[in-house]
Amino acid sequence: MGSLPLTVCSGLLVVAALGPAAQAAHAADGGTLAAAPAAPAPGAEVTLKVSGCTGSQAVAASRAFAADARLTGTQGALSGSARVGSTVGPGAYEVKVTCADRVVDGRITVAAMGKGASVAPVDAAAHFATVATSGSGPDTAQAVTGLALASIAAVAVGLRTRRGRRTR
Repeated sequence: MGSLPLTVCSGLLVVAALGPAAQAAHAADGGTLAAAPAAPAPGAEVTLKVSGCTGSQAVAASRAFAADARLTGTQGALSGSARVGSTVGPGAYEVKVTCADRVVDGRITVAAMGKGASVAPVDAAAHFATVATSGSGPDTAQAVTGLALASIAAVAVGLRTRRGRRTR
């Protein structure tokens, strides 16, 4: 493969990866929600962090919370805190974060109140755990980028093999 076809193929890959279809697909992907502590007890304060929102404010709502939580931030990263209701039973509860441009769904698991259980807040920086969101695996933009990089690597290996055959 000569330099002109290689340049054309590389250009097409870049256009495909950065074009409108990839941007629209990325906009359809959900953000991520993280909570600390990962399994709070009833009455505990939970710190929430959300990525993927373009606005500077969002609201997190759950049946586990005593009241809706206001999240604020910039650059797609919002954070805030909520208190788990003191009468909430143990189990998994849905959390819905409503942003300016999307809704991020997640889940929080409330632990049973037992001996030694504490309702005091913990150091959020040390105990963050990612909360499961809908689906797993890479989002669309990551998949397109991976495909483009794999294609470029295949072309590079092919060119290297071809050069090696010419020198023998």
